[in-house]
Amino acid sequence: MADRRLEWRQAARADLLAILDYISDDNPEAAERLINEIEVKVSRLPRRPGLFRRGRVAGTREMVVRPNYLVIYTEDEQAVVILRVLHAAQQWPL
Repeated sequence: MADRRLEWRQAARADLLAILDYISDDNPEAAERLINEIEVKVSRLPRRPGLFRRGRVAGTREMVVRPNYLVIYTEDEQAVVILRVLHAAQQWPL
């Protein structure tokens, strides 16, 4: 089976920018490393989307990027859709 498409919702892209902005205030290099790590791990999702735990919201899955950061996504036969990128302390759904 071919890889699924990878789609980012606007809220997930906004989450990435907010994370970058927040961490950059103290450590721009750490912020870049985290964003790169998230993007690399997310890029692998279309090959094995079922690898990560079922989400707390029905129909979603949660990939732990680091203990404090989660990628919330859904999947179907055609696509993996990134819904949010959250700090573990944030409540989902937002």
